[in-house]
Amino acid sequence: MQITGTHFNYFHLCHRKLWLFANGITMEHTSDTVYEGKLIHESAYPQRPERYQEVEVAGIKIDFYDQKNKVIHEIKKTDKIEEAHEWQVKFYIYTLEKIGVEGVTGILEYPELRKTSQVSLNDEDRKKLMEDTRKIEELIESDKCPPTIKSKICKSCSYYEFCYCKEEDAV
Repeated sequence: MQITGTHFNYFHLCHRKLWLFANGITMEHTSDTVYEGKLIHESAYPQRPERYQEVEVAGIKIDFYDQKNKVIHEIKKTDKIEEAHEWQVKFYIYTLEKIGVEGVTGILEYPELRKTSQVSLNDEDRKKLMEDTRKIEELIESDKCPPTIKSKICKSCSYYEFCYCKEEDAV
């Protein structure tokens, strides 16, 4: 299986969400939050398509890439899970390095908050990315779905109803 930035984001957010997503159980298409995020991506920077391009390479899909300055721009709705966003961008940088693109940095952009955050990659991050890749592969290949995490972020997750629905015990 090709590991993507979404896998990295979900790995740092919720192992259950990662497992469900990687095993073909997708709920994003029914989520208002995901839809709002797509609208922000499409409308926040209307001038972007003229200057930067969306890039799909080696299993990753980057929102906007400034090829001249080697800067990845990743747009997010909220910074509530910024650490997961950072690891997603670090994975993008790492993937570009692996195909020979050196000197790449990233910027996380939160247009609704009027906030940006710089992202770079160091040797310690590279080691963690290799370790996390192995853990992600093990997790998604497991036959057992991880348990719910019972976190306040769950309520805004597209999998919330799936994870927390009450089912009657089978007789």
